[in-house]
Amino acid sequence: MRSFRKIVNLMALAALSSCGSQIRNPLSVEMGDPFLLCPSTGGYYLYGTSEKYDGFVTYRSRDLVIWEEIPQVFDPLQEGAWGTSCHWAPEVYERDGKFYMFYSANWKENPDGEEEVFRIGVAQSDSPEGPFVNVSDSPLFDPLYPVIDANVFFDDKSGRAYLYFSRCCYKHPVETALSAKMRLEGVYQEIEESWIYGIELKADLSGTIGSPVMLLRPPVEMDDPQTEWESRSVLSHEVNRRWSEGSFLIEHDGRYHMIYSGNFFGGSHYAMGCAVSDSPLGPFVKCAGNPVLEGDGSVTATGHGMCTRLPNGKMVCVYHGRTAETGDARVVFIDRVHFSASGNLVIDGPTIGTPVRL
Repeated sequence: MRSFRKIVNLMALAALSSCGSQIRNPLSVEMGDPFLLCPSTGGYYLYGTSEKYDGFVTYRSRDLVIWEEIPQVFDPLQEGAWGTSCHWAPEVYERDGKFYMFYSANWKENPDGEEEVFRIGVAQSDSPEGPFVNVSDSPLFDPLYPVIDANVFFDDKSGRAYLYFSRCCYKHPVETALSAKMRLEGVYQEIEESWIYGIELKADLSGTIGSPVMLLRPPVEMDDPQTEWESRSVLSHEVNRRWSEGSFLIEHDGRYHMIYSGNFFGGSHYAMGCAVSDSPLGPFVKCAGNPVLEGDGSVTATGHGMCTRLPNGKMVCVYHGRTAETGDARVVFIDRVHFSASGNLVIDGPTIGTPVRL
């Protein structure tokens, strides 16, 4: 009987793999900042900021439904690693038979004792299951301020590669109408902000070309239509920071769509917006329909998403959120993505409990 059930389960998995999976959100995976890889060898791999380990694990699946943990695909204490804390937001790309992991972590050199010295590292493996080993004992580049949330875009039109990242809020106070309002009301003396930048990568991914270009930042004026949703963590007196982070770039019909996250990731207001440009390095214009993904009561803190096309051609957004059942733990959601008749990116979520056909 046990053998028969095993055969039936394998047949069911094969059927799901061939015709598409039906999932229910959230997945049985606890992580933040999820990134989904569909390697040429088949299957699916989820990477992200671990809720249980420093360094990185991955979760493997044949069908997007059943996930198996593969621990410590990158160990921060292994030879060649930085040996520091706070390893965040890995993204893994397959290029020429190799797998490259871009991640952020505190840099090992910190002579001034700063609280945040985040830099971007690159590790390589022959397998999506690791082990990933740093390609260099130094960061990819040094912008002279802490940076997180690396995202790489390979532009088929030009053959060039671009890196996107977020400057941390740490020690980055910005004077805007909102900061003046908070100071006048006696709430906060200053508002720190994180901004999203882009820069071209060398063809071999070993470094950068030129100087970073600032692409997105929180609104300057109170009457900006984006101010309300991007300032909810400040306006609710949750924290004196505004974030533009977790960027991810995709191309559709010749235009470049950048999804990004705003507000405090640890609070309930975390949400995602979208901006569009005719060039990978901008200028980007934020979409009038923002946020494109936000909590609905049953799901909160929806953010740091990425979009990808599955082998069957369907496009999905993978992101993290929280529910009443999962509490403070960040869990992974996958929802369908489509583009409207006017070319705007639309995320069909958040969904919870109801089947999602992928």
